[in-house]
Amino acid sequence: MSLDRISAEEALATLGRYSDVIDARSEGEYAEDHLPGAVNWPSLHDEERQIVGTQYKQISQFEAKKLGAALVAKNIAEHIQRDVLDKPREWQPLLYCWRGGKRSGALALVLDQIGFKVTLVDGGYKAFRAALVADLPQLAARFRYQVVCGPTGSGKTRLLQALAAEGAQVLDLEALANHRSSVLGAIPGVEQPSQKAFDSGIWCALRGFDPARPVYIESESKKVGNVAVPEGLITAMRASPCLQIELPEDERVALLLEDYAFFVKDTAFFCERLGALTEARGKAVVQDWQSRARSGDVASVVRELLVKHYDPGYLQSMQRNFVQFAAARVLSPRDHSAGAMAVLAQALLAETALP
Repeated sequence: MSLDRISAEEALATLGRYSDVIDARSEGEYAEDHLPGAVNWPSLHDEERQIVGTQYKQISQFEAKKLGAALVAKNIAEHIQRDVLDKPREWQPLLYCWRGGKRSGALALVLDQIGFKVTLVDGGYKAFRAALVADLPQLAARFRYQVVCGPTGSGKTRLLQALAAEGAQVLDLEALANHRSSVLGAIPGVEQPSQKAFDSGIWCALRGFDPARPVYIESESKKVGNVAVPEGLITAMRASPCLQIELPEDERVALLLEDYAFFVKDTAFFCERLGALTEARGKAVVQDWQSRARSGDVASVVRELLVKHYDPGYLQSMQRNFVQFAAARVLSPRDHSAGAMAVLAQALLAETALP
């Protein structure tokens, strides 16, 4: 027998040691969030879990357990046939389920009997989630951040992407959140992660960074769409040095028309999103924007969104929330293109590398 158990805290620190991390929960539980890098081997599928749970509550706990055992045995046999037969003796998986360990324990028992060295997470995903939430503030506090600031359309995301391409450490919260962080920031056809998955994505990214090197991050607000930036990270960001990108208004409009091309192509969707600004800007203004967008004049609407909606509150918000914003270094790329941002990124990193 070579079945081990570790605490959730130990699992946080040792995820990279295992051949595979296996989530034995159902597909729906896995989709909401899972341990970084985990693969899903459901001991009970979503519909099976619902059937067993209903029988447990309404008919008999004993009958439900028998049914559950039959279903779990069938599913484990399928996993063994599909995923295990080609594994070498040295394969060492880490297993977990929700909390009690029954679903992961059943799979672990079979793998252990085959002869694999198997490890279970005590307390399952629930304990791991609690440990991750407790670890995030201290993990976030380990790093030196360079906060990329700039009004809407100034190229913050493009600069972060250019920095990442040059090998810099970049924490792109909008990419992790699948959202561009404004009322108009939803990406068509792309769902945002759950709050739990967003937290896990941030933790996993930070875990891979070197504390001796700076981390570049955008000056996000507390929420990116429907998910909230963890408090410890927000606190660290808002105390950090800032870089302020400045672009002429025409360049900003051109950048937004490129990055939000789906609004140009789908004016009905654009008009729907503009409707969310009615309370802030007034019905007449929004209806005028919608009318112009439908006629094909998206550029003038984007320009007015910058001048009348986004820009007025930007400076006040930055001064209120980012304590080093007043001392921000100004960055002026030659234009809004990816090439210009790459040149800017290279210059920034060359300066950082100087003795």
